[in-house]
Amino acid sequence: MNQDPRHIHIKDFAYPLSEERIAKFPLATRDESKLLLYRHGDIGEDHFYNLPDYIPAGSLMVFNNTKVIQARLHFHKETGALIEVFCLEPLVPNDYALNFQQTRHSAWLCMIGNLKKWKEGPLQRQMTIRGVPVTLVATRGEARGTSHRVDFTWDNEQVTFADILEEFGELPIPPYLNRKTEESDLVTYQTVYSKIKGSVAAPTAGLHFTERVLAALRQKGVHLEELTLHVGAGTFKPVKSEEIAGHEMHTEYISVSRHTIARLIEHGGQAIAVGTTSVRTLESLYHIGLTLLKNPDATDEELTVRQWQPYELSAAELATPATEALGALLAYLDRHQLETLHTSTQIIIAPGYEYKVVKAMVTNFHQPQSTLLLLVSAFVHGDWHAIYDYALAHDFRFLSYGDSSLLIP
Repeated sequence: MNQDPRHIHIKDFAYPLSEERIAKFPLATRDESKLLLYRHGDIGEDHFYNLPDYIPAGSLMVFNNTKVIQARLHFHKETGALIEVFCLEPLVPNDYALNFQQTRHSAWLCMIGNLKKWKEGPLQRQMTIRGVPVTLVATRGEARGTSHRVDFTWDNEQVTFADILEEFGELPIPPYLNRKTEESDLVTYQTVYSKIKGSVAAPTAGLHFTERVLAALRQKGVHLEELTLHVGAGTFKPVKSEEIAGHEMHTEYISVSRHTIARLIEHGGQAIAVGTTSVRTLESLYHIGLTLLKNPDATDEELTVRQWQPYELSAAELATPATEALGALLAYLDRHQLETLHTSTQIIIAPGYEYKVVKAMVTNFHQPQSTLLLLVSAFVHGDWHAIYDYALAHDFRFLSYGDSSLLIP
């Protein structure tokens, strides 16, 4: 049975991270970053371009192919006040791909910068897309927590919402970089394999991969698969409660193809995850499979993974092999003639969690007192201090544009 982590004190996951340790920009060549190697308690280092040397032939590596959208839109009021509307997740339609294709109206859940200056009335912005003038209107709706519904309308049917974001949106970079987005970020803050638009933050472990590293992995006989988790702004949400029971995890949207699930089963339900987003998706698949084993007719809503769900299961349920849980998922897709599973996860992975699918992971160095550090600690059985002490002592660069690690517990 997974040990319930709700009473973990987040202060136990602090370490000294000074401003100069945070990488403000990436290296000129992605794969020349440093790679910390943690293997069964031993710690060493290499360069990222040598990663294929440490991945066994025949392994399955899973990547998150989400693409960061230019989610920040800026409007000026007649008074001159600047209002920033940061698109977090689509509401109408609530499917990312459909929303991006809209040609008249789109509604999003948004964070609003300088909210106090936008008391009432719509905001307008004039723009030109492909030589055609467009007027974009933003109307604020009801509050949802710290965010608001915002309805966007525009007056040109030849223009999609994706066109508007690409032409006039700004790429959001992490707040801890303490700088404005630069032109270079449009390239460097996307993985080389990004495809599916929807994230407001990059799956940063993937930023180190280059075509030469991917080619070397394939040449070695490592199997590469992709899934999609759209990273939400909640990934940066600090844990403010003393115990993690008081922290509400953000919901993130995932889609995994039938083919990827079948490949996981072929590999004995085991994978090497690239990034914490791939970790959360793969582990969520196991728990969705358990739900289907108990209730093959589960509704879409019942297939979402709740924050504490893994910790509410019995030892007998958690003894279910990964291949069996994934098999139930495959059978569900077949019954419903679906090629792709679309759902969401709110899973929190913290010490006490027992990993079911992920056997090794590639990940960057995370903020102190963050849920991502909890996830790493759970994976290395509490040995995160040794890893982070080594990284601090050996001049590793931290956070999104920083160096990387390969963790094999």
